[in-house]
Amino acid sequence: SKMARVKAHELRQKSKKDLLSQLDELKKELSTLRVAQVTSGPASKLSKIKVMRRAVATVLTVMNQKQRTELANVYKGTNKKPLDLRFKKTRAIRRRLTKHESTRRTVRQAKKDTHFPKRLYAVKASA
Repeated sequence: SKMARVKAHELRQKSKKDLLSQLDELKKELSTLRVAQVTSGPASKLSKIKVMRRAVATVLTVMNQKQRTELANVYKGTNKKPLDLRFKKTRAIRRRLTKHESTRRTVRQAKKDTHFPKRLYAVKASA
């Protein structure tokens, strides 16, 4: 079956069922091309193998992206997220205190700060 190039933005409009059926078709076509490769088929078929592999990869990528965005929406606003949906950054950054934790003060320090505020002096410059 002669198929046009698979475009990601077109695939994103399709449903999961359609994507799976297209993936199935592409894989079938790829297997027929592989058979042609073994039976030393025409060069036009051999050059198409790369195109088909790319098409399969594109469909799979779009499927994974859709699944991830759906999951992200499910976990939006929750505290616990699956590891692969959390921000990666670096290990050190992940271990670091959060903004809230780092700015917290003990009750004693809060009292000290209120009772003994920073004094401001207008120092006369010595001439």
